Amino acid sequence: MDVKSAFLNGPIEEEVYVAQPPGYEVKGQEFKVYKLKKKDAAKGIIVICLYVDDLLITRSNESYISEFKGDLRKEFEMTDLGLMTYFLGIEFLTNEQGILMHQTRYASEILKKFEMDKCNVALSPAEPRSQLTKCTKEEDVDPTFYRKQIGSLRYLCNTRPDLAYSVGIVSRFMEKPKSSHLIAVKRILRYVKGTINYGIMFPASHRKKECELIGYTDSNWCGDHEDRKSTAGYMFFYGGAPISWCSKKKPVVALSSYEAEYIAASLSTCQAIWLKNLIEEISKDKCETVTLKIDNVSAINLAKNPIAHGRSKHIELRFHYLREQVNNGNLALIDCRSEEQVADLLTKAVTVQVFEKLRSEMGIETVDNMN
Repeated sequence: MDVKSAFLNGPIEEEVYVAQPPGYEVKGQEFKVYKLKKKDAAKGIIVICLYVDDLLITRSNESYISEFKGDLRKEFEMTDLGLMTYFLGIEFLTNEQGILMHQTRYASEILKKFEMDKCNVALSPAEPRSQLTKCTKEEDVDPTFYRKQIGSLRYLCNTRPDLAYSVGIVSRFMEKPKSSHLIAVKRILRYVKGTINYGIMFPASHRKKECELIGYTDSNWCGDHEDRKSTAGYMFFYGGAPISWCSKKKPVVALSSYEAEYIAASLSTCQAIWLKNLIEEISKDKCETVTLKIDNVSAINLAKNPIAHGRSKHIELRFHYLREQVNNGNLALIDCRSEEQVADLLTKAVTVQVFEKLRSEMGIETVDNMN
């Protein structure tokens, strides 16, 4: 009998299955989330993260957890490891400040694997204004070795949003990597060496404290010098903690900077609405209007005012989903100063001073601060 069957056949009933976003996988296997409840609704809910035979269990009622574990033991031989400290290569450090989710052990392993454990550290993962291209006469490097490095770094991005942009850029050259691409990967590994104890901080808060879903979205313009497509980035915070982020090349070429920002905001809107629905589905609490911060007034005006803009007639209809959600009241667009745009780190390489400031605002802390 599998875990799901035990849930459904036992005294616990499944209320909602929460699917991951399309294409989301962990190490080749499906990572599933279940929301379960006893027939006695007063006991609250349990949320279970399931990966093969590993379970993470969280709850709204402490006694409900013990009862639930007893139900599981009737069906399976299981070991209770207590408070969460390690799961799928991710470590969790808990104290009165909150929970720090980090991958220090995993980062150490990949540095040793690629013989970078004794390298000099770098203060940022990429040189400002650096440009990598496919068309180069440089020496080829071993593509298999290059892909192994990229794969390892991509998994490290699960707790390190500050790496997302740089890793995304070097991932574009896996087909035929050159020496300059390998140098860029080594720069990222040097940065990891200097920030090996860093991770995402989930600050402790009172359970009755109202949690808002707030997002930041940004885009560079014509960032790729080969196809002139821009890189879009977004980051969402819930209760002051980062819960979702992305750095991705856009599918189309933007003709202006405000158009690039508008398209990036539209792509971010899809994630915002999905997160809003997910939060409501799990918690049963009504998630109010999502706040999305953009550092381009023209893009905000285009989303709010569907008139006039002859310059925007060519924009594909799918990107006007943003306008629809604004009109429905599901999304509120707010102008944000460029200096406070957290998503900037997901769209371009910046100076060390700017990088360190925005990294801190992302909610990235070090293990040393938890001790």
